[in-house]
Amino acid sequence: MRILLVALLMVLLGSPSAFAQPDLGPDYVQTQFGPMGPAGRDLLQKVALAGLWEGPAGRMGLEKSANPLVQEAGRHLIEGHADLDRRTVQLARTLGVDLPTQPNADQQGWLNEMQAAPARSAEFDKVFANRLRAAHGGVYKFLATVRTGTRNTAIRDYAKVCMDTVLDHMTVLEATGMVDFADTKAIPLALVAQPSSAAPATPPRQAPVVSQNTSQPQQQQDIGGVPDGLIGLGVLVASAIAIWLWSGGRSSRKMHP
Repeated sequence: MRILLVALLMVLLGSPSAFAQPDLGPDYVQTQFGPMGPAGRDLLQKVALAGLWEGPAGRMGLEKSANPLVQEAGRHLIEGHADLDRRTVQLARTLGVDLPTQPNADQQGWLNEMQAAPARSAEFDKVFANRLRAAHGGVYKFLATVRTGTRNTAIRDYAKVCMDTVLDHMTVLEATGMVDFADTKAIPLALVAQPSSAAPATPPRQAPVVSQNTSQPQQQQDIGGVPDGLIGLGVLVASAIAIWLWSGGRSSRKMHP
């Protein structure tokens, strides 16, 4: 019996590779926040793209519209994307993700459309509200999908901030009274998400090691690839074996003085 218990202890504590996390494939890298896969990289790049055209669109809303509600929406866009841009750059640097540096062709086309609309006209206000509302609606669905499926804690927290910002923007755009709710799918998500041709298409690389003082929330690190729960189980088993061996030894000494 003692030999069996000792063998079990050796399996639990001496062979951590048996409990190592499964290989998720070549598109994933392990980071201190959990596995980082295509969805996380895609999220960072899509949010960066959104800021490249929605920030300038917000400034046009302030400058070209005579409608106070459109101007207010413009302010929210400017402030929201300034915050998201900062977060996006910081997290992308931490996780080793390259970001686009200019809007894609479709996004630039929407900006050109707003630029061409007469200043202080209902036409501008309608283009502004409907293009931006449709884009935000598509992006919100994508954010929810990534937030639900990712195992990376930093990406989950980042997606939550993005969802709050996008929901705020949708709310103020709808408050303009200019949104045609029958046309909120006018801008397909595929177009919203299409990278700029200037964005480098680089293969995923190993994320750099970052100091534990980072502001991003962290998970407890596994030791040698062993989940924390299994380590705790091993400790409990070891403790039980030690107690059993100790009590067994005392009993033997009492029986055979």
